[in-house]
Amino acid sequence: MNMKLLKAAKPAGLKPAHLRWKCNPRIFNFATTSDLEPIEGIVGQEKALAAFQLGVRMKSPGYNIYIAGLSGTGKASTVKKILEAMDPDRSGVKDYAYVNNFNDPDSPRLLIFEPGKAKEFRAQMEALVTFLQEKIPQLLESEAYTVKRNELIQKYTRLENEIVNQFEVKLKSDKFTLGQIQVEGTPRPEIMPIINEQPVTIFQLDQMVQEGKVTRETANEIGVKYDVFQQELIEVFKKGMKLNQELRRTVGELERNEIGSLITAAIGTLKEKYTTEVFLSYLQEVQDSILANIHIFKGHRTENEQPQSEGVPEDYFRDYQVNIILDNSQQKTSPIIVEINPTYTNLFGSIEKTPDGRGGWYADFTRIKAGSLLKANGGFIVINVHHLFEEPGVWRNLKRILTYRKMEIQDSYNYFQLAPSILKPEPIDIDAKVILIGSSYIYSMLSEMEDGFKKTFKVKAEFDYEVDKTGEVMLEYARVIKRLVKEENLLDFDKTAIAYLLELAALAAGKKEKLTSRFSILSDFAREADYWAREEKSKVVSAKFVKKAHEFARARHAQYEEKMAEYIQENIILISTSGEKVGQINGLAVYGNDVFSFGKPVRLSSSVSIGNGAIVNVEREAGLSGKSHDKGVLIIAGFFREKFGQRMPLSFSATLVFEQSYGMIDGDSASAAEVFVLISALSQIPLSQSLAVTGSVNQKGEIQAIGGVNQKIEGFYDLCSARGLTKEQGVLIPEQNIRDLMLRDDIVEAVKKKLFHIYPMRTIEDGLEILTGYKAGDLLKSGLHEPNTIYARVDERLKQFYELGKNPFKRDDHKKHPHPPKKEEPVPVKKPVKKK
Repeated sequence: MNMKLLKAAKPAGLKPAHLRWKCNPRIFNFATTSDLEPIEGIVGQEKALAAFQLGVRMKSPGYNIYIAGLSGTGKASTVKKILEAMDPDRSGVKDYAYVNNFNDPDSPRLLIFEPGKAKEFRAQMEALVTFLQEKIPQLLESEAYTVKRNELIQKYTRLENEIVNQFEVKLKSDKFTLGQIQVEGTPRPEIMPIINEQPVTIFQLDQMVQEGKVTRETANEIGVKYDVFQQELIEVFKKGMKLNQELRRTVGELERNEIGSLITAAIGTLKEKYTTEVFLSYLQEVQDSILANIHIFKGHRTENEQPQSEGVPEDYFRDYQVNIILDNSQQKTSPIIVEINPTYTNLFGSIEKTPDGRGGWYADFTRIKAGSLLKANGGFIVINVHHLFEEPGVWRNLKRILTYRKMEIQDSYNYFQLAPSILKPEPIDIDAKVILIGSSYIYSMLSEMEDGFKKTFKVKAEFDYEVDKTGEVMLEYARVIKRLVKEENLLDFDKTAIAYLLELAALAAGKKEKLTSRFSILSDFAREADYWAREEKSKVVSAKFVKKAHEFARARHAQYEEKMAEYIQENIILISTSGEKVGQINGLAVYGNDVFSFGKPVRLSSSVSIGNGAIVNVEREAGLSGKSHDKGVLIIAGFFREKFGQRMPLSFSATLVFEQSYGMIDGDSASAAEVFVLISALSQIPLSQSLAVTGSVNQKGEIQAIGGVNQKIEGFYDLCSARGLTKEQGVLIPEQNIRDLMLRDDIVEAVKKKLFHIYPMRTIEDGLEILTGYKAGDLLKSGLHEPNTIYARVDERLKQFYELGKNPFKRDDHKKHPHPPKKEEPVPVKKPVKKK
């Protein structure tokens, strides 16, 4: 273990030009955004827009659209603007109305019109009812009708009188007469016997017998005749009632004959205009209903009418109303509805209920209301997919409508509200294009868990979160800022401000050659830059205001970052930035969210011993390790088997731990650092504490790209800068992440002055040589590693572990102890004596 190691070549750090992309304002041919025209639509999303246009143009069933990846708060508004620019066809736009179904009032009829025609039909129906209200009473009061009606009344009156007269003659022949008595204040016909030339009631006979005016025999005879005549009187009444009913029927037929031609002529004009079967059937029902209910046109109540509550007048002509639930008379283009609150009622409509004045609730076809889905029929409706699952039943009903392409307007049943209406309106054919906005994750979940989801949403328009950084795209970004300036009345931005905003766009994208498409982030920076420019009375926004806005925005979210830095500075969290240590290294971690995040160093340590090749992940054992980190540790074990386990078993055990870490650890970006610290522990070669490491590794020892590289470098630089730069400090990063570097200007300046270093690495060997200053060692044909190298040192240590594992009592001082000690006998333990 005392071999002299071969020195490694001095590493070459990255040059300042690699550390940040600087946008040169001179590439722009404008001075300020006042020289630009605002741009509409979305920048740099050709594939997504092509898929979106396909979904818009396709008329076949199931070509609804799911938009994934579109960012910002104005997603729905952006989609609406794209649709308006495409100018979709409006041929499917209609008016919809519900009318009474006279045969089944619980199933209202649906009438469909061309745009604007529903209002015309309603006006014509109102005019028809008004016309009949005026003309029917006039016609029934005419002299010709009155004469005919009086003749009928006189005829039936004469017949009724003849029947009564014949009965009275019969009564008179037996000394009876027909009189009247009062029963509870109401006169009633009564048969009375004539005694002593005076009519008396049957109830007076007993008194007259007692007074001796009539004998008992005579009274009994009168009683028998009375009963017979009483039955005949009932028959007379029956004949009278039949004559009365026949009179009413005959008068009714006379009325219908007199006004039938009037009604036929009035409705005939509508039948000539509306010639489809649906309209002709409805108008015929209207005609039959009017003829059957002439009394309401005469101003009389219906026979079965119940009294209304006080102050609620009865509408006798409600059955003839036209309930227009959707009027598109003012719609000049395809409807584009953005539903921000897709509750069951808002989306599908409802049937309103009103009190009937008797403690109950009433609903009919005039209470049917349309929802936004019907308003979008023939056009488009835009919905955020998250909101569809906020209220029970919304997604289920929408899925059913899109499957069958029919919608029934019904109430959403709620146990805490009124019971749903019993009405079942005629279903409506739905031809609206539904556009859902959500994430790719939700799309994947719905595709997997919802049967038929892909059949109803056949088009997925996925907007990328980043776009290629080209000259044309950068100019379009400037025009996007111009649109924001115009819409929100901001100050104009000069070319330096636009250039710095583009640098922030590259920083947010995490790549030099890309720009973020999340314009909401840039818009916030632009608004805040406008604020700072106005604070300083500037007439335009320049780069310094954009930079100030960015710095101030970071400062608003920096409390956690500052606290962690304070703990490190006070050595509450132990981090070394100088010297060398065996089995210890500085890793890098990222904290925060996707808008403002920061990096901080974290100490990784390892210890090794004789064992069976197991690498213990302490975070996993403590339940603080995520699946990605667990996978990274397993890959490390594969690397050691590949590199050192070909000639002998790996006879060591090791532990890996993130020191002073008490939260969840996930990701594999520390796996390279974990390999380095394991090799240091095995080889007993110290690692530089002036350096920090980030990078993923595979089983072959190749370094792989990671995320958050800028935040990690900045976090370690800030610590080193606070303690004082020594010209030895720096960060090791994967070579693939060079293109992602967008470091702060102060870090670029420190690298330029060689106060701080950024080292790229392609393999584990590159990183080992930078961290130790010694050569890692190539694998020779003999299967051994190059002598006097790090790997040779590891081989030698593993061989020692292997030998000791076979003979655990073998020591370097075996000459002093040629024989292993005898096995000691266990000391007997006395059993405890129970106390009495």
